[in-house]
Amino acid sequence: MTKEEFENLITAALTFFPQHFREQMKNVAIIIQDEPDDFQKQQLGYSSGDYLLGLYEGVPQIKRQNYNKAVPDKITFFQNNIERISGGNQESIKQIIIETLWHEIGHHFGMDEAQVRNFINRKFKN
Repeated sequence: MTKEEFENLITAALTFFPQHFREQMKNVAIIIQDEPDDFQKQQLGYSSGDYLLGLYEGVPQIKRQNYNKAVPDKITFFQNNIERISGGNQESIKQIIIETLWHEIGHHFGMDEAQVRNFINRKFKN
């Protein structure tokens, strides 16, 4: 899948979010990388057998104080890992992107890992 096709899937996934969530997202860049770099893997304690699908880096909204002129928060999608997990199936890629986006935006709004996983499981796994 090309980067442009992958990016289009992310853009489409944003439409699954209620408008009031999208309007409240402030100072967030969404980017695509092929793979997590060594620093990102080390930061999260991932080993060679793990597949990191997305990563939120920034200051969650509930922790922002005096947040003027800050660099944007970043949500990164790891395209190669998502494609590996999906087995190359287009519908599976779409679903993984949607779930990953919900997961990382949950962190942007201040949810910790357990809260995000619980939310994702309730929303998509039931």
